[in-house]
Amino acid sequence: MPHLHRRELLAAAGATSLAWLTPLGTALARAAEKERTAAKSVIVLWMGGGPSQLETFDPKPGTNIAAGTKAINTAAKGIQLAPGLELLADQMQHVALVRSIWSKEGDHERGVYTLKTGYRPDPTVTHPSLGAIVCHDLPNTGVEIPRHVSIMPDQWPARGGVLGAQYDSFKVFDPKDKVPDVTPHVPKERFESRIEDLKVVESAFAKGRGKRVDATGHKDTMERAHKLMSSDQLKAFDVSQESASVRKEYGDTPFGRGCLAARRLIDVGVRCVEVTLGGWDSHANNHEITTRLKGTLDPAFAALLRDLRQRNTLKDTVVLCVGEFGRTPHLNALGGRDHWPHNFTAALAGGGIKGGTVVGESDPAGGKESKDRRAAEDLHATVLKAVGIDWEKTFRSPIGRTFARSEGKPIDAILG
Repeated sequence: MPHLHRRELLAAAGATSLAWLTPLGTALARAAEKERTAAKSVIVLWMGGGPSQLETFDPKPGTNIAAGTKAINTAAKGIQLAPGLELLADQMQHVALVRSIWSKEGDHERGVYTLKTGYRPDPTVTHPSLGAIVCHDLPNTGVEIPRHVSIMPDQWPARGGVLGAQYDSFKVFDPKDKVPDVTPHVPKERFESRIEDLKVVESAFAKGRGKRVDATGHKDTMERAHKLMSSDQLKAFDVSQESASVRKEYGDTPFGRGCLAARRLIDVGVRCVEVTLGGWDSHANNHEITTRLKGTLDPAFAALLRDLRQRNTLKDTVVLCVGEFGRTPHLNALGGRDHWPHNFTAALAGGGIKGGTVVGESDPAGGKESKDRRAAEDLHATVLKAVGIDWEKTFRSPIGRTFARSEGKPIDAILG
């Protein structure tokens, strides 16, 4: 019997005469349906520095903590956003907000680690990021370029952790520029000749030490790099191939181009793309900083959702927008808001997420407690469930330690 991937076996079992095997047939049919309806990719819009929830997704107009920030109505009845997000407001029927996210980490580096991995930092282990788990668990469907990509990354990009460096994100910057280090510096014929010469050298070196050479993974790394450099799928990074009207919708910014590149990348089968919009660390001049950044976020986020819907791929793609924490309810002496991990907001869309919904409620008086609090790791469990991954399933580190993919609980209220 030829080898069948789990998804293929489940689909065949659920759709054919195996259904008479009750209750096994019923279980297989249900599992097959889950596989068919699960999302296939994840796009993380990473708001580096920690955006103010009060000036973005959780405004409190008319309260002391609003500090003058008003609110606008959206396409989802009863849901308001802060001014400056008018384009996204028109898409809110497709977006869910979790306004009661909290973590124990108010430091940037530790907060980033917690939100990207679902675990607090531990000096004895590096946990894999959300994208690394998605790439590890979902099959490679003929993708020749990296399946985990970070666009415009900051100093803490998503990593593979104990799953291995092969699951680290592939880092690129403004998509208006060429992907670095993938174009040979010599003509194609000479480059291919060098590859053949390298094979001769490596083959000679491996004689008598084959197991040790294989253990390094060097051969596999070289083969994947060569395939990457010659792949037509690299064109997915090139947003200049899109029409001028499409590029204009996303905005003429590195982040806007990054969001457009993310859509192009998942079109060719990339599993997870993280696009960073940094600069939200508004310890001073909070209102000015957030107003400027919303001018970049709003068109890009809205265009991404609209583009995915028009291509009928929003149902296959989970979009998560979040930073490492929120900002304090009260302004400081410099007109800024400081670090606040006690309650902040995440926005999710696509992949079966119930748009036009809100989970949790922060205190309008600025207290630390929220209604229906949700831990940072719950976001991971939610996204993993949306893409059909068992979030409670464990994996084993190279030294034998076991970890759950997520210690959180899915936020079922926003899952279809």
